[in-house]
Amino acid sequence: MKQKNHRFHTTKLLTYVLFGLIAVLGLVCLYYGSSFAPGSRRSDENGSLLDGSDPGFGRFSRHRDLPDEQRYYLEAPKSIPICDIKLSELIPCLDRNLIYQLKLKPNLSVMEHYERHCPPLERRYNCLIPPPKGYKIPIRWPASRDEVWKANIPHTHLAEEKSDQHWMIVDGEKIKFPGGGTHFHDGADKYIVGLAQMLKFPGDKLNNGGHIRNVLDVGCGVASFGAYLLPLDIIAMSLAPNDVHENQIQFALERGIPSTLGVLGTKRLPYPSRSFEVAHCSRCRIDWLQRDGILLLELDRLLRPGGYFAYSSPEAYEQDPENRKIWNAMYSLLKRMCWKVAAKRGQTVIWSKPLSNSCYLKRDPGTQPPLCSSGDDPDASWNVSMKACITPYSAKMHKERWSGLLPWPQRLTAAPRRLEEIGVSAEKFLEDTRIWHSRVIRYWKQMKSVIEKNSVRNIMDMNSNLGGFAAALKDKDVWVMNVAPIKMSARLKIIYDRGLIGTVHDWCEAFSTYPRTYDLLHAWVVFSEIEERGCSAEDLLIEMDRILRPDGFVIIRDKISVINHIQKFIPALRWDGWLSEVEPGIDALSVGEERVLIARKKLWSDDGFMTM
Repeated sequence: MKQKNHRFHTTKLLTYVLFGLIAVLGLVCLYYGSSFAPGSRRSDENGSLLDGSDPGFGRFSRHRDLPDEQRYYLEAPKSIPICDIKLSELIPCLDRNLIYQLKLKPNLSVMEHYERHCPPLERRYNCLIPPPKGYKIPIRWPASRDEVWKANIPHTHLAEEKSDQHWMIVDGEKIKFPGGGTHFHDGADKYIVGLAQMLKFPGDKLNNGGHIRNVLDVGCGVASFGAYLLPLDIIAMSLAPNDVHENQIQFALERGIPSTLGVLGTKRLPYPSRSFEVAHCSRCRIDWLQRDGILLLELDRLLRPGGYFAYSSPEAYEQDPENRKIWNAMYSLLKRMCWKVAAKRGQTVIWSKPLSNSCYLKRDPGTQPPLCSSGDDPDASWNVSMKACITPYSAKMHKERWSGLLPWPQRLTAAPRRLEEIGVSAEKFLEDTRIWHSRVIRYWKQMKSVIEKNSVRNIMDMNSNLGGFAAALKDKDVWVMNVAPIKMSARLKIIYDRGLIGTVHDWCEAFSTYPRTYDLLHAWVVFSEIEERGCSAEDLLIEMDRILRPDGFVIIRDKISVINHIQKFIPALRWDGWLSEVEPGIDALSVGEERVLIARKKLWSDDGFMTM
């Protein structure tokens, strides 16, 4: 009897073990098979098209938590799938479909729906964004200022909507830009001369002998204002949201004009305090009086001492009761902010910001808006809420117009005073400038056999440090978006003090730009930095591909292990149009033993095949 019971229990135990093994095997198959399930990132040799509704993003990101020595030896995919053609203009963190899918409830009245809302990991697209049908290599600068290929941005509604304002004109296979705008139908160039005349600048030049260099143009349209500032050696950060005038910034970047997606909503713009000599708004349809004037106070934070706000709008000249009411309220608010009218003519008024704190200190107790508290960091700008307060000057910046900066171009290579705030000496700054000058010369020698005249216009430095890379490109007809990773964001003020432009960004997330908007991406130790934070190098490679134009270049300088890992993905990314890897010389900025990898992206169509 005992023997029989023993056999029974043994059989039962074996049954449980068998069922357990089957269950474990099933879970393992489900886990590893999920990468190849319908709606995930499955691909064959040619790459498969992915439906735009697919939220999955599992194949690469599941390796995030492995140590370097294991992660870097993982086998790379033979191909990366191609997204559905419906996603050819995807901006992952500005995708309003995502807001609906995640059932977010942004406050529309304060433009929260135009601010960044990034997808969680499981909803990211791990596929290559295809170009639209008929895409062509962009027209080269400077001809691109005035015309682009219609196939590259197949949207003509702005040409129809703004036909009387000369924003753009459809002409056969091209879209042309005559230089008009909502407020300057006769051309931005004449309008700019008019602003200089109002301020009585020498020679009617708005650059004022190089003292006006950095401009913030809010609600910029297709950035014709910024385009016509460039011949004056003025660089504008042309800013507009992805709103009802959809694709306006895409047109601007296709033209080769410095510009970016952004909105005056609830968050500070991602720029440090005292970055711009001029802020400009021409019929930008912004309610400056909302929320106790918080948007004007954001401009106040960004303007340098003595900076100007050029405002062209019906409130400045119309005499009907409604516009007069708005004008009077705006005038009262700006007076309490200690701004003064520098000039007023026709439909435009130009305000100037005070040079010192003296006016603030003379205000009656309780005057609104208040001064910001001493604990507020005016340079903190990544995902920081705007504040309805005035940023006072520090003792060092007191009474110095334009923050005491030299005129352009001298300021590009002179050590700014704000270096002290980030703990960098003038000697280290000058050494950084020399090193990057030498590095850039070697980069261009490395690309000499393939880079053609004017084939590179829009450049992004993904880890700008002190701006040495961009400064080294001064004599080339290019512009650089200097990106300060969040842990180096304090250094962005130096970028602006050099007369350059840039933004703060977290490279664990997608950048706020359209696909195919940059000709060259420079990534110095960017991959090492994000890997230290537990983010995926593979995710960043796919994001770089989204940003990069066909025929564009990536320059990746990083540790040997990182470069070896990235090399595995080059064929799958279709970045093997041209490839070069070298061991650079050691200098004071080297982070251990480095390699430089330069690759060129091929032009391919939405079916995954190369086009000629």
